[in-house]
Amino acid sequence: MVGIMQNPSTNKHRSGHRTKPRYLRWFVLLAGLGAVSTIAITAAVIGAYYYVAPELPAAEAIRNIPLQIPLRVYSRDGRLIEEIGERRRLLVTYDDIPAHVVNAFIAAEDRRFFEHPGVDYQGILRAGFQLVISGEIKSGGSTLTQQLARDYFLSRDVDFTRKLREAFLAYKIEQEFSKPEIMALFVNKMFFGQRAYGVAAAAQVYFGKPLADINEAEAATLAGILPSPSFYNPVRSPKNARKRRAYVLGRMLDLNFVDRKTYDLAMDYPLVSQLHGTANELSAPYVAEMVRREMVKRYGEEDYDSAGFNVVTTLDSDLQRGATYALRNGLLQFTRRRGFRGPIGLLDVEPSVFDAPFEDWPEEVRIALGDYGNPGGLEVALITALNDDNSATMMLQSGEQAILPWHGISWARPFIDGETRGPAPESVTDVLAPGNVVYVMPITIGGYALAQLPEAQGAVVSMDPYDGAITSLAGGFDFSLSKFNRVTQAARQPGSSFKPFIYSAALEQGNTAATILLDAPVVIRSSELESVWRPVNYSGRFYGEQRMREALVRSMNLASVRLLLNKTGIGNTVRHLAPFGFGPAALPRNGSLALGGGNATPLDMAQAYATFANGGYAVKPYVIDTISGPDGEILYRAEPMVACPQCEPEAEVEQKTHAAARPLSDPAAARAIVEKIAAKIDYLPDEIEEPGVTRRLRDEARLALEQMADIADTYKPDAKVSPELFADVKLAPRVISAQNAFLIQDMMRDVIRRGTGIRARQLGRRDLSGKTGTSNDRRDAWFTGFQSDLVAVVWVGYDDSRPLGPREEGSRTALPIWIEFARRALEHVPENRMPMPAGIVTVRISKSTGCPANSSTDIADVMFEVFREDHVPVCEFSEDLPEIFNIDDDPSPTTDEPQEEEALF
Repeated sequence: MVGIMQNPSTNKHRSGHRTKPRYLRWFVLLAGLGAVSTIAITAAVIGAYYYVAPELPAAEAIRNIPLQIPLRVYSRDGRLIEEIGERRRLLVTYDDIPAHVVNAFIAAEDRRFFEHPGVDYQGILRAGFQLVISGEIKSGGSTLTQQLARDYFLSRDVDFTRKLREAFLAYKIEQEFSKPEIMALFVNKMFFGQRAYGVAAAAQVYFGKPLADINEAEAATLAGILPSPSFYNPVRSPKNARKRRAYVLGRMLDLNFVDRKTYDLAMDYPLVSQLHGTANELSAPYVAEMVRREMVKRYGEEDYDSAGFNVVTTLDSDLQRGATYALRNGLLQFTRRRGFRGPIGLLDVEPSVFDAPFEDWPEEVRIALGDYGNPGGLEVALITALNDDNSATMMLQSGEQAILPWHGISWARPFIDGETRGPAPESVTDVLAPGNVVYVMPITIGGYALAQLPEAQGAVVSMDPYDGAITSLAGGFDFSLSKFNRVTQAARQPGSSFKPFIYSAALEQGNTAATILLDAPVVIRSSELESVWRPVNYSGRFYGEQRMREALVRSMNLASVRLLLNKTGIGNTVRHLAPFGFGPAALPRNGSLALGGGNATPLDMAQAYATFANGGYAVKPYVIDTISGPDGEILYRAEPMVACPQCEPEAEVEQKTHAAARPLSDPAAARAIVEKIAAKIDYLPDEIEEPGVTRRLRDEARLALEQMADIADTYKPDAKVSPELFADVKLAPRVISAQNAFLIQDMMRDVIRRGTGIRARQLGRRDLSGKTGTSNDRRDAWFTGFQSDLVAVVWVGYDDSRPLGPREEGSRTALPIWIEFARRALEHVPENRMPMPAGIVTVRISKSTGCPANSSTDIADVMFEVFREDHVPVCEFSEDLPEIFNIDDDPSPTTDEPQEEEALF
């Protein structure tokens, strides 16, 4: 067999010839597949886009979608009172977000946020790989922008179509908004659990601090919450939150957002596991509820607390704090006088437990102690030991150990009933025992005193008498215990605090402050009252003939009843009082009207007393000053009617007043000076060639300006002189004359100088007028006081109308609260009382007869009294004409002793 030898070179050539087409074929195949894939993917993307495009909203629509922002209520000086709404949200801009907060969200959610165009291909590949492996969509690889798109426009369904919509919408958002804008939209929109929407609200809810103040550890905690707010929030699951925080901090370290030192500090930082409320700056919950109800009426249940409304009230934050403190302190003092009702609870704890640090106590004991609330600012303590010096050792809820000294315990005579108490305690064992849970309160000299929750309630409200603006309102001891607003809802008998209105009506019927009234027994048959009604004085005494001023100062019931029935008339009185703002319930058409036998709320009384304080105008109380939308647009502004004597076109120009108050006696001359100034200044040209002319004109203008400076503080033109200045003023209706208001004010100043309100003299002011009030059986205690800038009303009573107890009258129970409030409210307010109006004269009279004094009147019987000039009494036995004085000093005597407040019947 003959073999055939082949040429190696020829064989190599043939082999190479066969290999080259194979590589080429693979290249062509792969290139073709790539092209086809690219075309297919492009077609798929285009097709997918056109498939979902009709359902995609415009990205810019985000700008017009309002976030649910709660209603916020503020005082007039900008203090946050309350945030009302299901969702807590505080909007921030990108510049408001600290850099480490931004970095935390990027590390936790989207590390390539500032690089991708809204969709991160790496995330998509990762999601696709998981889909191939498991056959399910386990993670979406969503960017922050995609999450934003989903939360604004899409559902949370895990399906392929929704993911397509999310991706395309994210891309559109990236074309419409900058990265900082997207980040701000994201952190404001997201839900963080515990009703917190937006990172700023979450910082407040979880850490009790503004967003600008949170550190890296807290930022990581917030960023870690987002995947599952119920699972990762630190309040519900501190363990899960700590793990998630560690993950976020680790990512921040990997991405060089923090250095190793910062990372270590953040990892060691304690995780706070408690909720914090809204960062309220002023406690006025009763006003917040008033605002809430009004907003529901205006905007409906669905929108009032989610549309971002901001309401500015008329409250003054300093006066509001004063009202809250005065009421709580006064009620705590009252409940002390009624006796100690015992501890609020008992914890059965082994004595040995008390020897250990609080953190080592059994958890159930610590939880039980922490479950007690803190109404009215009271603190809760567990008595752990009684000491030889009659003090007690106690553990506060905070874990702080403190001493309760004997001087804070010794008041606790045991409560027996509404009328009586047990004997004074002789040692701490008479009051307390280890294991007792009690209320305590801090005291001004330091340390604590035993306290108890008052069963009685009260109310304080103050008002600006010139426009009715409510400047403070406390409707009860603690809103969390009772939402019943006693300022606006508790219609109670005003008792003797109603008498000034009876006396005002009497003045209108021709009576005077010197009219003689008989304070003696009276029997009245009335079908509306008892078959036979016998009103009495509180003291049980009868005072005989008394001047009308004295009857009001000493709050004489029998004299007041005779004044109503014999010298004024019930019909005349009711017609006179209705314009003050009283409703029918406050104006019974029988003799009890003289003693405040109707029903009125503290706000009714404040509104009515404002008429006396402002000189005779009926103003209406209001509490909402402005309402604005989330963009700051003013939607409502109050336009109250105001008390303005200068606004009355028919006002008398030449009113009698203090000489120092108006040195320029001729307003027309003052007006001429002002017009002269304007003419001189307007005439001055910009450039004058003759220096002498310029100098002369400027000298004349300077002289006119100096004249203006002399009158600037005192020249107050009225509507008769300058009607154009008052054209837009909404003038409140005048319901009593200035003379009537002045006379009532003057008589009520005597109530404070020497009557039932004498305790208020400690304030050291001469401009205060006021009246105490106590209803039948001491069921209600009142005090109302005012000067020209402020009216304030205090009421104390039980909600079930049981008696307050022995000696609990207006002067003892309500007046101290008013004094405490007024001390703060008027601390920096100059004295201001109504000047004596035209038509008022001062006359020397006989104290005993009320007639003008003459030469035969005993000097000890002489006093000064003020009258309307056409109502000076003329007595038959007067031998001389009355001597009339135009003086401004208070004419009333100060020798009479103060009397206790009168009860109703």
